[in-house]
Amino acid sequence: MTTPFDEQVPPPRRPGLFARLRSSFLTGLVVVAPIGLTIWLIWTVVGWIDGFVLPLVPAQWQPEQYIGINLRGVGVIFFLIFTIIVGWMAKGLLGRSLISWAEHLVNRTPVVRSIYNGVKQIAETVFAQTETSFDTACLIEYPRKGIWAIGFISTTAKGEVAAKADVGPMTSIFVPTTPNPTSGFLLFFPTSDIIELDMSVEDAAKLVISAGLVYPNGDDKVPEITPDKVKELAS
Repeated sequence: MTTPFDEQVPPPRRPGLFARLRSSFLTGLVVVAPIGLTIWLIWTVVGWIDGFVLPLVPAQWQPEQYIGINLRGVGVIFFLIFTIIVGWMAKGLLGRSLISWAEHLVNRTPVVRSIYNGVKQIAETVFAQTETSFDTACLIEYPRKGIWAIGFISTTAKGEVAAKADVGPMTSIFVPTTPNPTSGFLLFFPTSDIIELDMSVEDAAKLVISAGLVYPNGDDKVPEITPDKVKELAS
């Protein structure tokens, strides 16, 4: 039974037409933007490779001379074929000898030597096929006790680093920066101070890139601790 003194709760207002349109637009933007940017980036890179490679290809080898139109992506195909042939030749004795002679010639040229060695180191770091990679994410106390950071386990510390530290088994940890996880710090931690995480390296990278806004287990509910639960755990 209600009285005139009871507070009347107004019914919730329905969002207007503009608010609904704005909500639909933002939702569609979240869906369309990643797809559109990915297609645009691929289309731009393919066009850039075509513009660089096709002028180096003889005219009689270009499909445009036979079909009358310039197909985007033809330069990429020529680039892949050329790179595969060069890689196959470089594995042979003759190829290794030519590369060694060319590098010796480049190393005797002051300016070209610096540029070539820098580009070569970057290429070997990015494209080298190695068996080791970051396969485990972890938690470490950094930059001081009580503050935790996400890192990626690299390798077991060896040689002079492990010998002179004299703290027992050590592990090298790469600590990425936000929002660019490709830069960071190389730290050496006692293995006993490292807490390995169950999340994958990809999920940990998403957490770093998003500055903590995207959690891989964000939908999981934390179990409520009740007196009965405490007694159950204590028994």
